Amino acid sequence: MLDDFARRLAKPIGDLPSNFMLDSATYEKGNSLGFDGLDFYVCGRGGVLGEVDAGVVSAAFVFFNPAMIRLRWERGVKIMPPRLAGEEFAACLHRWTSYHLDADRDYETVAELLGRVVTTASPTGAPLFAAWTTLPEPSDPAQLVMHRLNALRELRGAMHGNAVLAAGLDPLVALLVKTPFMAGVFGWEEPYPDVELAREAWAEAEAATNRSMGRVFKVLEQKERDQLADLLEQIHAAVH
Repeated sequence: MLDDFARRLAKPIGDLPSNFMLDSATYEKGNSLGFDGLDFYVCGRGGVLGEVDAGVVSAAFVFFNPAMIRLRWERGVKIMPPRLAGEEFAACLHRWTSYHLDADRDYETVAELLGRVVTTASPTGAPLFAAWTTLPEPSDPAQLVMHRLNALRELRGAMHGNAVLAAGLDPLVALLVKTPFMAGVFGWEEPYPDVELAREAWAEAEAATNRSMGRVFKVLEQKERDQLADLLEQIHAAVH
């Protein structure tokens, strides 16, 4: 089933691009550009949206404290135009790829398969995905894989945010169910609400996310989906 396939790919889609977002070299680059810490993350990731109010960025990020986003966005856009910050952020992904992925992988095939998925996926309800796809793509095959994989990460993130809201969950509660250790990074302050009664609703939202994401891969034949999953899992396992 397609939702089982989407569940299988959830980890490489989520984990592989997030590596560069957690890498110290990314924030060293941000600091060299004049950004203060997470300001580069907010303005880099959100910068693909262009010249928008911080409220638009918060709406796209879903799970972050809007007050934190506003502070960092308004401070960061004084450093450089948002779109340029987005391009610098993407360049950090490309550089990370060159240092941390094995050279001996079939990146050309993965890039081609991902390209078909990305270009046919609907951007409805996924503004960061839509905006990311307007960035120029790198020519290096490995970098191209990661560039397109991050597009799918933004697409899945948007689908999950939509599913969480449709399930009647508060974004903070959903965050605390899945990754409570990230609440402070996302700008939320204690005391946090109890989330035990929300776990079933979150699981339903996750299942809905996989159903939505599974439909995105209908463009590929079964043997192509299997090939893509195998190759991505190999790439994911070999990160160094």
